[in-house]
Amino acid sequence: MNAGNRSNRARIIIAALVLILGAFWAGARFGPRDPAKVEAVRRGGSFSPVADRDAALTEDESINVRIYRQVSPAVANILTKATEYDFFMDPIPVEGAGSGFVIDPRGYILTNYHVVEGAQSIEVVLGDQSRHPAKYIGADQRNDVALIKIEPKGRQLTTLKLADSGAIQVGQKVLAIGNPFGFQSTLTTGVVSAVGRTVQTSQTTFIEEAIQTDAAINRGNSGGPLINSHGEVIGINSAIYTPTGTTAGIGFAIPINTAKRIADDLITSGRVHQAFLGVQTLALAGGLAEALDLPVQEGLLVEVATKGGPAAAAGVRGGDRVVQAGMRRFYVGGDVIVAIDGQKVANQFDVNLVLNHHRPGDTVDVTVYRGGKKMDIAVKLGERTGN
Repeated sequence: MNAGNRSNRARIIIAALVLILGAFWAGARFGPRDPAKVEAVRRGGSFSPVADRDAALTEDESINVRIYRQVSPAVANILTKATEYDFFMDPIPVEGAGSGFVIDPRGYILTNYHVVEGAQSIEVVLGDQSRHPAKYIGADQRNDVALIKIEPKGRQLTTLKLADSGAIQVGQKVLAIGNPFGFQSTLTTGVVSAVGRTVQTSQTTFIEEAIQTDAAINRGNSGGPLINSHGEVIGINSAIYTPTGTTAGIGFAIPINTAKRIADDLITSGRVHQAFLGVQTLALAGGLAEALDLPVQEGLLVEVATKGGPAAAAGVRGGDRVVQAGMRRFYVGGDVIVAIDGQKVANQFDVNLVLNHHRPGDTVDVTVYRGGKKMDIAVKLGERTGN
């Protein structure tokens, strides 16, 4: 083979190598042709890495991811500051944290009353990490619901849609988003475990028609939203049953129908319209009924019927003399309330449960014993002030 033929052969081999390397480089850069990607481009769209990840999700995972993206921008981390005093009356700064959620583009945020109770300053951190000073608007302490407000200052806030909590069923999927232990925008999932429970949270507060869930709820979740699979709020996460201080799979949420009523009152009139009976009472317990020779063993002894109040105006009588029992002084001789609208009452908690179903101006039948005589007294309820 002469020198010219060898030179031509070398050029052909080099050209072939260039073509092979070019094909390899193109394949490495552009990858194999994914039919889904080709179809997306053919239709004039694009195929993003997010869409690629979403395509690999299960149906249940897709719901979780979609709702988290939709809801989390509206979930607030609520930071509070207050001052307490030690034994020597020295001031001690106290910081607190909880959750809440935006319900109105004007900046109204629902949360638990116990999250903001006693706060001297409130700061809200939204899902985009923007920080906003917040103003306390008001609360219904009995139902542990509070409303605060931030100023949008021209920005468009993400708000959450409120569902009808009366339509939920046991077994429905739920999601909770909040800030447990300060970890912002944390998602947990579960189901509605039970509905219609009444959960007492203190001597005078309760969650009526509580929504029970097994979605993990911990300290810091309080005030955050409980969400259905449509991304709508069905409740405000409020309490947990726990022997250890952390979640035990039993959490309780205030039904959003209750919170909606409270928020509407606060936004439209600046206060919650709570029914008021107007009596100071003493629960019969520990042999008190026998000591006073009362005709019943259970009920509420009326010590004072507030002057000018609803009960006094209707004819309910308070005590007319004072007795001393140990360190306690109380009034006796008044009526003993045993029922309101046919529901037995044995303590103030029972009374609050009944009144929670009524509005100022409603009339209730108060069943009392006066001496040995049983009677019903119609009382037109007043309005409690100082919410």
